[in-house]
Amino acid sequence: MNDQEKWTGGCLCGGCRYQFQGDRPHSGYCHCDMCKRATGGPFAVLVQARLSDLVWTTGKPSVYRSSPIATRGFCASCGTPLFLRYDGDELIRLTAGSLDHPERIRPAGHYGIESRLRWAECGPGLPEEETQERF
Repeated sequence: MNDQEKWTGGCLCGGCRYQFQGDRPHSGYCHCDMCKRATGGPFAVLVQARLSDLVWTTGKPSVYRSSPIATRGFCASCGTPLFLRYDGDELIRLTAGSLDHPERIRPAGHYGIESRLRWAECGPGLPEEETQERF
């Protein structure tokens, strides 16, 4: 594959690094309370990759169960949130801020809009979906 199809990222301290290859991945804003707390922001921007395509090139993240249906990964040294993974899902959702070049993605929608903070407007005109019923 060419360089345009390679995606790399990692944590703030460099202790956890990853890469995957493919076309521009699907990404979106998540406004759910769990993502807000896990990332420390008014929303999370998550980027989907196939778990089978993801390779940890340096270190491995620590993982904790964030809900009855999902786990999250972070760097144990610096605390950078790195991913969300739903149980049994072949996709992993990486935090966009952990990408080396987050400017390459384009969020395609909003999730968890029932928890959106009205002062944190972003991505106007994109599709919106509630997620409360999933949890």
